[in-house]
Amino acid sequence: MIDLALIPVAGRGTSLLPLTKSQPKEMLPVGRKPVVQYVVEELIGCQINRLLFITGSGKTAIENHFDTDAELIDYLRVKGREEELAELAFERDEAEYFYMRQRRQLGLGHAVLCAEPFVRKQSFVVALGDTILGLRRRSEIVRRMIAIYEENPEIGGVIAFDEVDAEEVGNYGIATPGKTIDTEGTFELRDLVEKPSVHEASSRLAVAARYVFSPLLFEYLHRVESDAAGDIQLTDAIRAMLLDGHRVFGVRMRPGEGRYDIGSFESYYKAFTDFATLESMGDLEKM
Repeated sequence: MIDLALIPVAGRGTSLLPLTKSQPKEMLPVGRKPVVQYVVEELIGCQINRLLFITGSGKTAIENHFDTDAELIDYLRVKGREEELAELAFERDEAEYFYMRQRRQLGLGHAVLCAEPFVRKQSFVVALGDTILGLRRRSEIVRRMIAIYEENPEIGGVIAFDEVDAEEVGNYGIATPGKTIDTEGTFELRDLVEKPSVHEASSRLAVAARYVFSPLLFEYLHRVESDAAGDIQLTDAIRAMLLDGHRVFGVRMRPGEGRYDIGSFESYYKAFTDFATLESMGDLEKM
């Protein structure tokens, strides 16, 4: 059973300035929790109990958030503020937290490559720390992806996809789906193109920020060339795997499962509003 996830959180979040000048994007509040806490709780709910954060400059707030704060706990107990103490229950989750720095901002592929000495020969999950999956309840797509991967041990990986509006395809990696694998709509991935134009896109299936990979991925991350900006793109490594004949599967998110990519003010405001509204109605699952 795969029990390791990499959570890249090193990006600067410049699209959300000035909010992110001194605050990591992943620590922005959505309802009563920071973005990255939803990601961690989703993974723990899928039996992932080792979490490696790929961090960068200015991200120590993430490490502090998942530490046990004994002084704060004692203070709340002394004051009899048990209701507030209950909000720190996530500190007692059965999980191990690890942290590794991406010393230079050279793209998502480079961030994953930084973890190679830690991962070694293990299969692993990648979950982007700025994207929440699930609203009324936690998404279980990672659990489904792991099951598909373990049923097909020869494949190079499994990627989550969500169908987006046509005008959004230029913001994501877009799939060219091949044959359907099962009744859930799992498919073989024929190609993956990063941020195509509307006219170039072969579908509206966008990468939904969750992946399961064989350690074979590292071989391709070493092999691919940097793009024009000097970045190593994860999409390029996946395409190289496909070109070499390695199979990669795609899993569609279920209707209504809910994806919140905190990549712009509009998407952040929507996430905050949706979660805060459900919390005020008492309709949000306690995580």
